[in-house]
Amino acid sequence: MTKTRTILLSAALILSVTGLSAKKNKACDYQLINNQTIASYYDGVPFDMARLKAPVFPNRVVSIVDYGAKGDGLNLCTQAIQQAIDETSGKGGGTVVIPAGIWATGPIVLKDNIRLHAASGALIQFSADFSLYPIIDASFEGVDTKRCQSPISAYGAKNIAITGSGVFNGAGDAWRPLKKAKVTASQWKQKVASGGVVTADGKVWYPTEGAMKAQAMCVDQNVPEGLQTGAEWEEIHAFLRPVMVNLVKCEGVLLEGVTFENSPAWNLHPLMSNGVILYRLNVRNPWYAQNGDGVDLESCKNSIIAECSFDVGDDAICMKSGKNEDGRRRAVPTENVIVSRCTVYHGHGGFVVGSEMSGDIRNILVDNCLFIGTDVGLRFKSTRGRGGIVENIHISNVNMTNIATDPLLFDLFYGGKGAGEETDDEIAARVNAPIPPVTIETPQFQNIFIDHVSCSAAQRAMYFNGLPEMKIRNVHVTNSIIRSQQGAVFNQTKGLTLKNLQIINQTGNPLRFTKVEDLHVDNVTDAQGRAVR
Repeated sequence: MTKTRTILLSAALILSVTGLSAKKNKACDYQLINNQTIASYYDGVPFDMARLKAPVFPNRVVSIVDYGAKGDGLNLCTQAIQQAIDETSGKGGGTVVIPAGIWATGPIVLKDNIRLHAASGALIQFSADFSLYPIIDASFEGVDTKRCQSPISAYGAKNIAITGSGVFNGAGDAWRPLKKAKVTASQWKQKVASGGVVTADGKVWYPTEGAMKAQAMCVDQNVPEGLQTGAEWEEIHAFLRPVMVNLVKCEGVLLEGVTFENSPAWNLHPLMSNGVILYRLNVRNPWYAQNGDGVDLESCKNSIIAECSFDVGDDAICMKSGKNEDGRRRAVPTENVIVSRCTVYHGHGGFVVGSEMSGDIRNILVDNCLFIGTDVGLRFKSTRGRGGIVENIHISNVNMTNIATDPLLFDLFYGGKGAGEETDDEIAARVNAPIPPVTIETPQFQNIFIDHVSCSAAQRAMYFNGLPEMKIRNVHVTNSIIRSQQGAVFNQTKGLTLKNLQIINQTGNPLRFTKVEDLHVDNVTDAQGRAVR
């Protein structure tokens, strides 16, 4: 059989399966999360929080095939998918089914009362053609800027959902810069051969010259500065890689069951939205994915993240509320969040707060989660200039293993890199800088309760590094056991309670304190069960 004939037969088979699936899935009998399940996550919540309800959609079901979409992986289905969404929303809403097949598409926008359902066997493959994603006003890394339109977005939409068992692939490998040190020699060779450009030192690949140029324009992380004209922005188009799912000012959001993978930047980004439920999702990126976060919940209220699996290239489950002046001007906190029964594999942090927290973060419950091989387990990070208050955080029943650095980390001198990636000189430059007065730009972390944490393997038991002008305050770590190479280190902390802990470390002291005030140590033991202080 010739190669050409094989391809034709494969295409015919895909079309045949797609046609059958379209008929089979038109009824869309997939069951959404119910109110009883939602209510179960509220047991023991230690703060007042609105009780979310399962979304309800009109009994109207259409298939994108009815609008001319072809699941052959070759023909762009953008127009067909968007038309199905727009017309169904215009009639009052309903379910838009994406049947089994490979559906190539550009960016799509969700509308009111739309449930986008990806059936089992459906792969929604977003195009790697940058020109299909126009540059728009956006928020990224907590500041107002411009980015490319996201593969999936919604703006001010009410009662929306993405459900099913299908896979959404954001073509992120085409967008993201790649560091040579993070991949094998063969992977690097293949990437360089695909096109794009490499920096003069041979360490980083970019998709275009413009993208490489834009990186040099970034003063703080990945937002370029100094651009004035549309032509200047267009020159760096490929650098403005979007978050994959961008839900802005939405009310009543459900993402359930599907897989989101290979995002250009962050994977899921609910922003200034209310009533967000993420349930039984698979969220994944290659471990080397630059800014390949799992979910960044930013300036949102009343959210549940439950029974999801994350395996990503940056922070996995992250709480944010804007950065610096832009975040303080927005002044919309992230508050009233439940994170329950989630599993994180690779990630810079399992559960993370910051570093963009300038609009405040409060009333968060994290319970019954499992972290396997993350760089950090529970990661709290910020730096001078942010401002904002992080408070009333409750974490319990978190199990961890093979943590590369710290199961519990507070770093108020965060420099924008992953744990362990900074040099000693970079860290020393921030820590030894002149101490500024306390102002609106001073971040605050206080009233944080961590109970029943178990870690079977880590580099260091804990690390607290507060600001001398604003110590980390009123943190309670109780009823926990940690096995690590090194003991726990606490700097610039006030009102620290350590109770009923066992620190099983291999070298050094189990506990080390520098400039810690109002310390309470009760029943903390070492590897031999001896009391330590």
